[in-house]
Amino acid sequence: MNAHTPAPSILDSCGVAPERAREILGEALAGADDGEIFAERSESESFLFDDGRLKSAAYDSTEGFGLRVVAGETAGYAHSSEISEAALRRAGQSAALAKRGYQGVAAEGPRSTNSRLYGEDDPLASPDFAAKVALLQEIDAWARARDPRVVQVMASLSGERRIVEILRADGRLIRDVRPLSRINIQVTVE
Repeated sequence: MNAHTPAPSILDSCGVAPERAREILGEALAGADDGEIFAERSESESFLFDDGRLKSAAYDSTEGFGLRVVAGETAGYAHSSEISEAALRRAGQSAALAKRGYQGVAAEGPRSTNSRLYGEDDPLASPDFAAKVALLQEIDAWARARDPRVVQVMASLSGERRIVEILRADGRLIRDVRPLSRINIQVTVE
């Protein structure tokens, strides 16, 4: 995927048709005051370069969702790390228990006030693995060349891309992409 191409919605990419997710949410919220499906996907990587060599490289990915039903002063919440139609259905049935005969009126959704702070860029996709390791090597060599008293250089690079989506009762899908890159350098001099 191109670093600038918007990714499909989390639900859609897990095989849950947006219409079906809206139906499941609608069934769970029937007679409730408010609620939503909150889905999140996170990917992260980290590199540690120490003593002139790559000591570790790691990658992690997680995803999941929560479904909330608000009925008066009661809120029902169910969540799962499995994003599927069956898991959504189970969560909807569990969270809907908060209603227990309650018949409310759906609240008006919140006003859209947030401005988009980041694009769809993915700090894990570019530059590639070899270029990230080369950058850490360059930092190590540069720091050691500055002063003969430098005895240790430790450089770490980490990146994360978190996508949050909220499917509201009115059918709106709100999406927020949160990229993060961080580099740390520690130099020991004797």
